[in-house]
Amino acid sequence: MRAADGRLRTTSLRLRTVVAILVLLAVLLTGLVIAVEAVLGVRLRAQVEDRLRDRASAAAALVGVLDADDLADRLSAQGLSVRIVQPDGAAVEAGPSPDQLRAGPPDPKGLPAPVPADGSTSSRSSGTTGGSGTSTPSTGTAAGVRITSSSAHEDDGVLTLRSDLADGTRITLTAGTRDVQETLTQLGWVMGGASAAFLGVAVVGVVLVVRRSLRPLDEMTVAARSIADGDRGRRLRPARTDTEIGRVATAFDEMLDAVEGAEAQAVAAEERVRAFLSDAAHELRTPVAGVRAAADTLVRNGDDDPATREVLAVHVVRQADRAARLVDDMLTMARLDRGIALERRPTDLVPWLETEVDRLRLRLPLTTIRVEVPDAPVAADVDPDRLAQVVGNLVDNAARATGTDGTVRIGLTSSTAGPVLAIEDDGPGIAPADRERVFDRLVRLGDARDARTGGAGLGLPIARGIAVAHGGTLAYGETGELGGAVFVLRLPAAPPHTIAPPPGSAVALPPLVQSAAPR
Repeated sequence: MRAADGRLRTTSLRLRTVVAILVLLAVLLTGLVIAVEAVLGVRLRAQVEDRLRDRASAAAALVGVLDADDLADRLSAQGLSVRIVQPDGAAVEAGPSPDQLRAGPPDPKGLPAPVPADGSTSSRSSGTTGGSGTSTPSTGTAAGVRITSSSAHEDDGVLTLRSDLADGTRITLTAGTRDVQETLTQLGWVMGGASAAFLGVAVVGVVLVVRRSLRPLDEMTVAARSIADGDRGRRLRPARTDTEIGRVATAFDEMLDAVEGAEAQAVAAEERVRAFLSDAAHELRTPVAGVRAAADTLVRNGDDDPATREVLAVHVVRQADRAARLVDDMLTMARLDRGIALERRPTDLVPWLETEVDRLRLRLPLTTIRVEVPDAPVAADVDPDRLAQVVGNLVDNAARATGTDGTVRIGLTSSTAGPVLAIEDDGPGIAPADRERVFDRLVRLGDARDARTGGAGLGLPIARGIAVAHGGTLAYGETGELGGAVFVLRLPAAPPHTIAPPPGSAVALPPLVQSAAPR
């Protein structure tokens, strides 16, 4: 995640992890305390209600056996508030009132004296609706009356159960739930304290665990600083790559490999540039020195015979031409490195190649050049002038290899992948170890391919660069029928609209270039 200003947020991962775990534990413990209190409260209240129902059932069984006063005394002795309404409307109350139950257990010093067995004294109060205030014994005919209905409700610290009996008697039992609330409160304090203690211990444990878990990140930091200090070969090499830290470490190693490779490539490129500049300066020094020497001779010996001046002038021209060719080749290499612009157009390579061979024969009269082309057109979308430069460089290279009086064979074929142009000579060939190195800049091999005829070692690199710019390849091929060097130029297949139709077809093609302009 990034901040509003675009910078990467670097909040402590260890702190965020510890805080997140502790917050989660606190939430879970809080939920546990609430759940335990809720479940325990429901269970305790259910137990109080079950106790009241048991007492109501026992009282119903004693109706008709005991009078209302004795029944109320027995029920109130268990700490219940009792109210019994008899069928004739007389009401008997015993035990603490609901308000006293809400206030809590009464003081033992204020409790009434126990009720004697003969009932001579009582803490109850009784009366009849509109009567004299004395209770009347029940006149039930049978012992035990069943409960027809009962209902319970809780109100502000008391739980009241109202039971209606079959003979019309109504028994109301009230029990205090203050002790339930106090128990739940104490339980809450106990669990809260235990949770706080647990969180305190968890803080220490989580910090240690998180610190150990994030130790690989510290190791990555140490490795990165070590690499920045010069230890380029150091790597993390994680034992497992399917974990988060393992994936990060793997990506880190891959990044270091890429950076080290790029650094090596940059160093190699810099070395190549330096070597190229050194070789180019060396190559230019020879023609420049020749021009300077001839010019100095002309200046000092201005009175020499015309034949000597002509020889010196021709030498100056040749050396200047050699220097100009070298400069042109270097500029071409620079354009290829930058990305040369090609003027592509549909071209039939058969007449184009025949025209180029005619020009090469005029320029190399001592070299026998054989050309082999198919009868059918070979269409290609190329820059004819640049392609002519490729063929010219390859033929010049072959002519120098054969001593200018050898044989060069140029063969053009067509395949499904595209046109193929092969150029071979009857020279000594190239050793397998040097067949790729000859495409490096300013590389010349052996006595047969030296600089005696003006070659600077840039013809093959330029030819390959132009081939690659066309989307093709130029490589050393297999030994041909002449036994010398073989270079194979492969060009990409032409677009469908440039392929010639079969004989008799009425499909019109765009005009094909039949010849290339002079270079």
